[in-house]
Amino acid sequence: MQSKPMLLSWSSGKDSLWALHALTRAGADVRGLLTTCNRSTGRVSIHGVRRALLEAQAAALGLPLTCVELPHPCSNVEYEARMGAALAEARRAGIRDVAFGDLFLTEIRAYRERQLNDAGLQAHFPIWGLNTRRLAREMTEAGVRAVITCVDPKQCARTLAGREFDTALLQSLPETVDPCGENGEFHTFAYDGPGFARPLAVQHGAVVERDGFVFADLLSREGTEH
Repeated sequence: MQSKPMLLSWSSGKDSLWALHALTRAGADVRGLLTTCNRSTGRVSIHGVRRALLEAQAAALGLPLTCVELPHPCSNVEYEARMGAALAEARRAGIRDVAFGDLFLTEIRAYRERQLNDAGLQAHFPIWGLNTRRLAREMTEAGVRAVITCVDPKQCARTLAGREFDTALLQSLPETVDPCGENGEFHTFAYDGPGFARPLAVQHGAVVERDGFVFADLLSREGTEH
């Protein structure tokens, strides 16, 4: 891969971390992380992770973080306008490429490519097409440490919320659940792994159900969070 300055679309989860790992091994020049946050709750969109933990994660990885704040609820028109503004700002700063940690959902990839093309940017998918069963094992063996923070109870058991993404979890998943949760079955927060200067100290908070999803809250053990 040519060493061109790029951003990485960042969810705070294991797939984003593995995409960063793949880019780093390929010699990519990753200049920062780009994510979206719910402005009302101060949490990462979909994953439900507190913004303070997101910022601690970026600091441990040594990369600047751009967080696009979204209202709740947020229409697709509003999302695209706010994301478009962030991409335009990145382009003015010299960024021409944005990478994503998507694995196999072709409609999501096509949408991202259209969005980037409209902004005059190039999309990259460094872990696209990898076998998710092998990938999940490789992640755990390489030291990726993550907690499941969001579960879709229509696709998998509510009890997965708050569990570690580890070998025991992978062995317990039914065949209907993708080992990486790529169909939206679950989402994670990575607190250690390749690229981390140090692991993040996190502790479990409440498990709640809202908007049709089950969320497991995480708190930092390095300070008080409210």
